[in-house]
Amino acid sequence: MANLAFLGLGAMGAPMAARLAGAGHAVTVWNRTRSRAEAVEGAARVAASPAEAAAGAEAAITMLATPEAVREVALGSGGLAGALVPGAPLIDMSTIGPDHAAALAAELPAGVELLDVPVLGGVKDATEGTLRLYFGATDEAFARWSDVLAPLGKPVHVGPPGAGQALKLVANSTLAGLMSLIGEALALADASGLEEDVAFAALLDSPIGPAMRRKLDKIESDRYTPSFKLSLMRKDVDLVMGAAGRRDVSLPLIAAATGWIEQADADGLGGLDYSAVVAAIRGRQAQG
Repeated sequence: MANLAFLGLGAMGAPMAARLAGAGHAVTVWNRTRSRAEAVEGAARVAASPAEAAAGAEAAITMLATPEAVREVALGSGGLAGALVPGAPLIDMSTIGPDHAAALAAELPAGVELLDVPVLGGVKDATEGTLRLYFGATDEAFARWSDVLAPLGKPVHVGPPGAGQALKLVANSTLAGLMSLIGEALALADASGLEEDVAFAALLDSPIGPAMRRKLDKIESDRYTPSFKLSLMRKDVDLVMGAAGRRDVSLPLIAAATGWIEQADADGLGGLDYSAVVAAIRGRQAQG
């Protein structure tokens, strides 16, 4: 069992921290809004600052919304980096992209290694421990920390540092693209006067069927209770396009999907599930 700091108790972070504590690890948590931390008090110790959470920890885990939030918690005033002892890594499970991860790694104190371990899955997966954990790490770091994080899901060693973040952007680019394609296909079906159930059946029987089936209840009801918020998908597709631009890669399909996601966010759907982009494209009223 390990002594862990866990920072960031949002919709994903809270069940992840609870699972680690439930597996027998000694977990100290911190969250900017303290009431969220108090929700897991009893299972975990609550710290007043990132530095206090990291003091004495064998590893600090961050699960935060943006690259800026990760940087502030790690390196800002009262940040965790200065409290970590040499040999204790910062395990970032947020989605911040490989370039932000590399910049953060370069600024950490000597002896503090950054492991990028972004997760694939939603709140249900975080609660049930069925996430995919994309490790960008050395073989040694993966061997040391994969068992520790196994209560969260399936650890997968995808390559050296930075590879986890790169693969997460690849995966999320497909999610944005598929949902936008479903929305456009259904918009065409609507405009063509097709019965909705006929259009649904045809798409479910097509190559895009598996992606649609996972969100079918939301699309049928226009109720998009969030598992992964559209505002976070907007952040992720912006990271995708930034990473592509810096690598001189043209992604016109993902650029179009990014436009749909950005428009849906601007229209006030950011707090709903990212699949609410389907309703936005169809011109339907999406609800929470």
